[in-house]
Amino acid sequence: MDANAPASAPVSGFVAPAMKAPEPPPVSARGPVAWVRAHLLGSPLQILLTLFGLWVVWLAVPPLIRFFLIDAVYTGDNRNACLPDVVGRPVGACWPFIAAKWNQIVYGFYPEAERWRVNVVYALAVILLVPLLLQKVPYKRLNALLFFGVFPVVAFVLLTGGHLSLNSFILSWIGLGGVFTAIGKAVGLPSGFWPDYVVSALLVSAIVGAVAPLLAGSRRSAFRATLVVFAVLGVVLAAVNINFGLEWVETRQWGGMMVTLVIAVTGIIASLPLGILLALGRRSKMPLMHIASTLFIEFWRGVPLVTVLFFATYMLPLFLPGRFTIDGLLRALVGVALFASAYMAEVVRGGLQAIPKGQYEGAMALGLPGTLMMRLVVLPQALKLVIPGIVNTFIALFKDTTLVLIVSIFDLLGVLRAAFTDPSWATPTTLYTGFGFAGLFYFIFCFGMSRYSLALEKRLDRNHRH
Repeated sequence: MDANAPASAPVSGFVAPAMKAPEPPPVSARGPVAWVRAHLLGSPLQILLTLFGLWVVWLAVPPLIRFFLIDAVYTGDNRNACLPDVVGRPVGACWPFIAAKWNQIVYGFYPEAERWRVNVVYALAVILLVPLLLQKVPYKRLNALLFFGVFPVVAFVLLTGGHLSLNSFILSWIGLGGVFTAIGKAVGLPSGFWPDYVVSALLVSAIVGAVAPLLAGSRRSAFRATLVVFAVLGVVLAAVNINFGLEWVETRQWGGMMVTLVIAVTGIIASLPLGILLALGRRSKMPLMHIASTLFIEFWRGVPLVTVLFFATYMLPLFLPGRFTIDGLLRALVGVALFASAYMAEVVRGGLQAIPKGQYEGAMALGLPGTLMMRLVVLPQALKLVIPGIVNTFIALFKDTTLVLIVSIFDLLGVLRAAFTDPSWATPTTLYTGFGFAGLFYFIFCFGMSRYSLALEKRLDRNHRH
């Protein structure tokens, strides 16, 4: 082949008489241009969808930026600072309103002199939660024990003041209160609560132990497990019954972010273990466990959360004996936790069903008993498979906390709606500012949970499992 021959020279045989012109370099498969071509301009349909998305962004984003940032008012002492006639220009968000109501938004109607207790609870939550979420921080087991076991008790004592003045337990409700009060005074106790508690714990444990063989369980194990549960509950009750000298603050004075976070965190922490137990119970081969778990799940999934809150708030007190009452916020917390646990149970059950039969057989071949097989082999894989569903339930629960407003519990939205009635801040943009701030608050928490679940999935390498 002659390299100096002209390119237009005719081809002789099977060999070109001249070198061909070099081809242009291939389009890079990496970089922003390649990403745009692949994801935004890859086909006519993608081009149309991209143009539609840009049109929607153009309609939505600039007005929001203009309202919340450019035309917003950042300083002022009253409504005059946010009135267009006074300012002399179009007025967007009235941020001085949020600043003026900040304490009410964060603490609700909590006494001002006691708000340091709420701040301590916030600080403890951050100090314990952040290391728990970071993989590289050691002592995860101790951290989890402090966050899930000790922190709720400390938070309850700080927020309420503790010193519940416990006087009676189960047996006192059926007319034996006088007997236990006499026993308590005889041994130097202020009331008959602890004698009643000890006798009730032994009696209930004996009943559970007697019924256990009917459910294919061990009498001794059931008796011992029930006593352990009562012992843990006794430690918690003893801790919240200590008088630390803190002023008692009724839950009716709580509100704002504090109530929203208390309901959401309580529901999230309680729903996951309850949901796991219900899922295991529904897959159990014992008929009573299976039927009881199925009825519980189907009942709570069959009623809306609004109905649960109405029943817990207005109807449950009608069924309580005598003057026995349960705090309104506590009733709502229990209702939310049970409601969320039913949905969580179905999510976990989906993960359990996805585990291949070989995993069970392998665990049994190793000689693992049923409890260890579930704890070490099956549940870790099942929970890893349903991380998106679990986080989805958590996010839905966090947003559903706003429903407590209809039963007169002032969460963040309730406090904001109460602040809207303040005539000193009545402006055309106050309402939109408040709801915009609430939307930003919920977005930060929900988006944070979503991103953390994605990071957790990546860390567990679920995407490369198959």
